[in-house]
Amino acid sequence: MKTLRNILDEKGAEVFSVAPNDTVFDAIKAMADHDIGALVVLDREILVGIVTERHYARRVFLKGKSSPKTQVKDIMTTPVVCADPSQSTDQGLALLTEKKIRHLPVISENQVIGIVSIGDLVKSKISDQKFVIDQLERYISG
Repeated sequence: MKTLRNILDEKGAEVFSVAPNDTVFDAIKAMADHDIGALVVLDREILVGIVTERHYARRVFLKGKSSPKTQVKDIMTTPVVCADPSQSTDQGLALLTEKKIRHLPVISENQVIGIVSIGDLVKSKISDQKFVIDQLERYISG
């Protein structure tokens, strides 16, 4: 069974972040620049929140707020639901489903070492199932 560390090793573990006092505009621009849907919010390298495109849509745009004037700390989610790199993909999916979230920071020794999304985990599960099906087909036909 794959772990979250395996997922990060495959996809890359680069972590993009913003500070609590950054503007929502800067956060949305960073997400667009990196083609991602979430950023961790770090205050002096300490995880203090997470901000997503959904936060922007629901807490800024739909409320008529100005993204250049609104700070990340005003819309971020805190505390952040996190996972350990040794957790399985099934455990990660269960956590995302239970908490109704789409992005899961992975923490090791109090440092964010990556973020896995629901898409990353579903892709991994599909790949694992395809491998098992291929092996069974070879066994049956062999």
